[in-house]
Amino acid sequence: MTPSSSIADSLDALASWRATLDRHVVQLGRTLVEHDLLDDAHAAVLAALRERLASDKLVLAFVAEFSRGKSELINAIFFADAGRRVLPATPGRTTMCPVELRHEPQLPPRLALLPIETRLRGLSLAELRPRDEHWELVPLDPGNPLSLSQALAAVTRTQRVSVEQAGALGFWSESHPEDNPPQAADGSVEVPAWRHAVINYPHPLLQRGLVVIDTPGLNAVGAEPELTLGLLPSAHAVVFVLAADAGVTRSDLTIWRQHLGQASLERFVVLNKIDALIDPLATQAEVQAQIEQQCRTTAELLGVPPARIFPLSARDALAARVEGRSEGLQASRLPPLEAALASELLPRRQQLLLQSAVSVVEQLRAAAGRRLADRRRQQAEQLFELRGLRGKSGTKLRMMVERVDAEVADFEQCTGRLAALRAVQMRILRALLAQLSSDALRTELAAMQSAMGSRPFNLGGKAAFETLMGRLQAALKSASRQAEEMHQMLRASFDQLNTEFGFSFAVAPVPHLGPTQAELDLIGQNYSRHLGIGQAWRMAAPGFAEQFRRMLLSRLRVVFENAASELELWSKGATSQVEVQLRERRRGYARRREALQRVQAAAGELEQRIAEVQSQDEHLAQVQQRLDALAGEAVATAQRLAAEPAAAPEALVLRAPEGLLRQNAA
Repeated sequence: MTPSSSIADSLDALASWRATLDRHVVQLGRTLVEHDLLDDAHAAVLAALRERLASDKLVLAFVAEFSRGKSELINAIFFADAGRRVLPATPGRTTMCPVELRHEPQLPPRLALLPIETRLRGLSLAELRPRDEHWELVPLDPGNPLSLSQALAAVTRTQRVSVEQAGALGFWSESHPEDNPPQAADGSVEVPAWRHAVINYPHPLLQRGLVVIDTPGLNAVGAEPELTLGLLPSAHAVVFVLAADAGVTRSDLTIWRQHLGQASLERFVVLNKIDALIDPLATQAEVQAQIEQQCRTTAELLGVPPARIFPLSARDALAARVEGRSEGLQASRLPPLEAALASELLPRRQQLLLQSAVSVVEQLRAAAGRRLADRRRQQAEQLFELRGLRGKSGTKLRMMVERVDAEVADFEQCTGRLAALRAVQMRILRALLAQLSSDALRTELAAMQSAMGSRPFNLGGKAAFETLMGRLQAALKSASRQAEEMHQMLRASFDQLNTEFGFSFAVAPVPHLGPTQAELDLIGQNYSRHLGIGQAWRMAAPGFAEQFRRMLLSRLRVVFENAASELELWSKGATSQVEVQLRERRRGYARRREALQRVQAAAGELEQRIAEVQSQDEHLAQVQQRLDALAGEAVATAQRLAAEPAAAPEALVLRAPEGLLRQNAA
């Protein structure tokens, strides 16, 4: 039996936790729909939470120079259950292009290969990813490990091109000859055949949301801006693999400083191939001392805590797992790395999901509580009115019907004020969203290019780029200020309407754009490195500058669209409750008038109608208790299971929470 991986167990537990939480969320949503307590805005919030729970990905990137054992390490951690190597990991250069391993259930198992020539078209990977016509697609048979590993060997394929072609593709530089590949006798050089590879494979861990990125060496990493500007910064953790016998080489240090040095990344450093340090002429203690010295030196050179350095043998770990030898696995020293990934990375991911889920559940509970409280208040008014009819004459009943009609006329006066409020709100929202629109981004990018002069991304490019990022940060802050102005305007108007007309309007706090500003800062840090003097030669390569610009626009558009969507959804939430409470109030008046008319028509109807209203009020109270219980159970279960990250999946059984989050919505 293959010894288990702690990160595999934790991923299983995380997937089970997400599924459990999703079941609670579904039950809560179903109850809200059954009782007409879910408006469109909150339905969208609920759908977004369910989508995140279902599709949340954990991205691990493995980065190293050639022949450091990345692919072997990935095989040992994730794919030993296949009984053989899944990713090619033979001596010499193996992975020649970035490889993504993921699972998208709507796609068949396949290997998608993007030809290297697509770099010349200036299209980003994000633009090419959904267009199958640009990819070479190879079907995979997950049930046949041998055929699977044979098909994946395609990622090692290379081709020979002229120096001119290599330069156009980003693999040759006259100003940096030390990084150039060797020339053959005919003057040609070897370059990867593929720009990117995506393996869609139904492995259990990939099905649970894991995405593994296997990167090639320095030359290929630096030539692909999509990798350094998109995939690596978006990874939740980066595992940097070194060779224990070589330590930190010059090319290793270049990769680290240029692409992994930012503190915003979660970084784990692996000293692989410690088995190469075994010396028949040295004692075990001497070998161990050598390993410890390499760890200390590596930590000092890279500027990371010694606890983030993991010496191990991926080859021995894979062999031990395939053969089912637990002692051999411990001797390989792989388990401490897996334990660190599981204990430091997965709990943080779970906490982010937990915070989102608790926020949404409490938001839904509070909104439903306000609507139920408003309904019960109307029921109480009607019950008081009906009890006052006992022994009243027909004339008195007619007068009460007329009074209800007068109340309706007074109430409808508020609609004009609400329409004016809505107009002001929409005017602020349009101005706010205009600053975050794609048109505004294109205008800012055009201004940046104009400031750079005739040569795109020349030596003045960095200053123009920094000006652009400053203007974009200012746009975010301006949008946040306008949203706060809208919040203050809505709160003042809602307080007045609540006092005059008995509504229960409430406006949620303005969405915090701090994470968006932090993401924008991160984009600025990642992209500015490509605008320095050392990268000028690469920016001058054909198509590279245009691809850089398109990628920058694409990344910025995602950030600004997410911020705009969040603010628009917040505004819609304030609007939808107005529409809902207007509709509820009109229904309440209609029921009051109908009850009075029925009592007028038949004297025996009064007590029956009083009993009906009392029954309806009791039902609403039960609905409130049910919703409080469901919301409390969802939050309590999620929090309890989140506190047990190491629990095996079969241990994640729902239990009734000890306490329920019951609050008086009235």
